[in-house]
Amino acid sequence: MAVQPELIAAAQAGDSRAIALLLERAQPDIRRYAEYNCRTASDVEEAVQEVLILTYRKIASLRAVGAFSGWLLSMVRRTCWRLARAVLGNALPLDSFSNSARLATANDDELRLDLTNAIQSLPEHYRQIVLLRDVDELTIDEIAQSLSLSREAVKGRLHLARGLIREYLTG
Repeated sequence: MAVQPELIAAAQAGDSRAIALLLERAQPDIRRYAEYNCRTASDVEEAVQEVLILTYRKIASLRAVGAFSGWLLSMVRRTCWRLARAVLGNALPLDSFSNSARLATANDDELRLDLTNAIQSLPEHYRQIVLLRDVDELTIDEIAQSLSLSREAVKGRLHLARGLIREYLTG
């Protein structure tokens, strides 16, 4: 990220010019994160706008200047996830995912439907990894080779995807 720590610190202190410059410099990274994490182009646009507003409102709450990039990525991920859930919420009520106890008492068909919807809500690059590993039962090395990724990238995406699925199901 091309944002200097001094600029972040000044924005945290309430300097309005620093905040404006910070938002301007962070926008390309926010967009790139959103393009990577959101499912549709309209979600990308909405996520960028929401994260810019959140950054403006919450920059003072950032605990460590060095955590700025991760903080932004976290906000983008949560925003993209919320937007995806809102779309799927039209097909399945979100309150049906409100607690894990429902999952424990659900029948196989309900669980299968919930899991399918959770996987479909993932961004394509995560969904592809989950399907290759858990449905096609390819090894990490086979997936890495077929997608021209490193082992670490496959393992990281698989871990994140499973976490998103877990969050979706336990809501």
